[in-house]
Amino acid sequence: MKTSRISSKGQITIPKEIRKSLNVEPGDIIAYEVENGAVILKRVAPFDAVFHAALSSTLDEWGSSEDEEAFRDL
Repeated sequence: MKTSRISSKGQITIPKEIRKSLNVEPGDIIAYEVENGAVILKRVAPFDAVFHAALSSTLDEWGSSEDEEAFRDL
């Protein structure tokens, strides 16, 4: 098991062996998931990040209370 210490700014350094396993380099995007008290790190493919950013801006139009009421029973 590899360990890192959290800095006063809440930052950590991902050990070289882990970066190599994830195939991550400076500037890459990392996604975090918390599952059963453990954090899972995943490399996000650049296309996925761009797609997500474009898609997420269109989802706000479906978030009104009227939408919630209309789709509640689906």
